[in-house]
Parts: sequence; structure tokens; C-alpha cells
Amino acid sequence: MTLAYIGLGANLGDAQVALLQAADELAQMPGTEQFELSPLYRSAPIDSSGPDYINAVASFDTVLTARQLLLALQDIEQRHGRLRPYRNAPRTLDLDLLLFGDQNIQEPDLIVPHPRMHERAFVLRPLSDLSPGLILAQGPVAALLAACSDQALARIP
Repeated sequence: MTLAYIGLGANLGDAQVALLQAADELAQMPGTEQFELSPLYRSAPIDSSGPDYINAVASFDTVLTARQLLLALQDIEQRHGRLRPYRNAPRTLDLDLLLFGDQNIQEPDLIVPHPRMHERAFVLRPLSDLSPGLILAQGPVAALLAACSDQALARIP
């Protein structure tokens, strides 16, 4: 089993419903155990346009490989109507493989750890909710989150 962290985000349609449905689909994947979902957060788009995003992070143990998990994530995105007309386009659902155990993967379509997560409050805050003492290559999640204090983030009750 490998501990995986997945970033969830959406800003088109009913984003909150999409995230909760996707979380349920992740929890039901074969070979998934110990599923946890962070609280949901609202954030303004970064390097993008459109309405505010709803974001969360999920963690779970999986028997899947990183490649198999990526394909499963893309399948869930497609079922939720994900289109990729251009980089950082608004989306009905975005699922990013943030961490996969302690693996470092550098492939054209799969980079783990996620290359920009240490710069994004909408990833770091929910990641911290799940694993407060987590340390990334760039430093402790708490310190990285403090460095992103200029990024507005609101917890959704």
C-alpha cells in the first residue's frame, strides 16, 4: 500500500457537489483504504480566470501504481465533464496527484510531488488539515502555508 494525496478543485457548475461526488468515487476505488477528505475551501483562481474555486485534499492508501492512479483520476475527471481547451482553463473537476508515498516521478505527463503545490494555499491548507506535521522537499507544510498568506482562502462550513 502507498499513501497518496490528491488535490481536488472545481470552479464550473456546482463545484461543491462535484468535489464531494469525486471524493466518494475516490473512496470507492478498488484497493483504496483509510480514505480521508479535508474540509472544503473557496479560493480565487491563480494563473486562471473564471469563478472562485472550491478545493480540498484527499488522502488514502492504495494498491495502485502512480500511473494507474493517474489514469483513474483522469477517468473520474472525464466522467465529470472535464475539458482541457487550454492550460489553466476553468474546470468542472480537477484531480491532481500531489504525493505518492515518498516517490519522485519525472515523466512527461506525471510529476510527483506536484511541482507547484508548495506555492498554493488552496493545496497547503487542506493538506495541513490532514497531515499537520507533513514536511515537503521545500519545508514543513505549516511554514510553506505561512509564505502563501497573501492568497485568500475561506473554509466552507
